[in-house]
Amino acid sequence: MSTTPLHLVPVRSRQAKEFVRTWHRHHPPPTGQIFSLGAADETGVLRAVAIVGRPVARHLDDGATLEVTRTATDGTRNANSLLYGASWRAAKALGYRRLITFTQEGESGSSLRGAGWHLIARRPPRAGWHTASRPRTGHGNDHVARFLWQAPDPTPTVPSSVCAAQPTGPEYTRS
Repeated sequence: MSTTPLHLVPVRSRQAKEFVRTWHRHHPPPTGQIFSLGAADETGVLRAVAIVGRPVARHLDDGATLEVTRTATDGTRNANSLLYGASWRAAKALGYRRLITFTQEGESGSSLRGAGWHLIARRPPRAGWHTASRPRTGHGNDHVARFLWQAPDPTPTVPSSVCAAQPTGPEYTRS
């Protein structure tokens, strides 16, 4: 596991999906995306990627919400936290008001907590989407509990006493 300093890099869709194919533990790359970004070490080697797209769940796709649909890393420390934070900043810059992601049971969520994200819901395991009338292939997350996370609130609450306080003294007086 590397501890080299990381910096953000742009990553094309094809490159991000190939990285996910190589490094993700249990899912293939997502089908679509709005943007992707990467974390590279000081020599330029790509160490992690994040893919951000429309929410997979229809009821969350309100036009103001994006979902981090996949992250993958080669094990470099803090890479996922860097990407979760940068994904939220990028989503806000594009005008989105909410960014979410899911983790599976057995994943600690430490990268999300490190980036300031909050656990907002627990989803019970589901039996899967396959039915006799509509056969579907499983995607590796059937029968597994999931956890919904949300990026920090973009408008932090400032106590009214701080807003109301006006600096006084000669150094703050206009001439």
